[in-house]
Amino acid sequence: MATKPKTHKAITKRYRITPTGKVLRMKGNRSHLRRKKAKRTRRLFGQPQPVAPGMARRIRRAMPHA
Repeated sequence: MATKPKTHKAITKRYRITPTGKVLRMKGNRSHLRRKKAKRTRRLFGQPQPVAPGMARRIRRAMPHA
């Protein structure tokens, strides 16, 4: 009997798969020292960003049950 593929837990915390199948991530460098960053930069920190297609394929493979 074959074993079920395991989900990589660190990847599930960093990425999200939308119902249409796109992989989204949040930007880094957004936790502290935010006052010196531009207002536009701070605004963009709150929006999920799409992942590059090659990386998205690897992420989907590591999250088989998502």
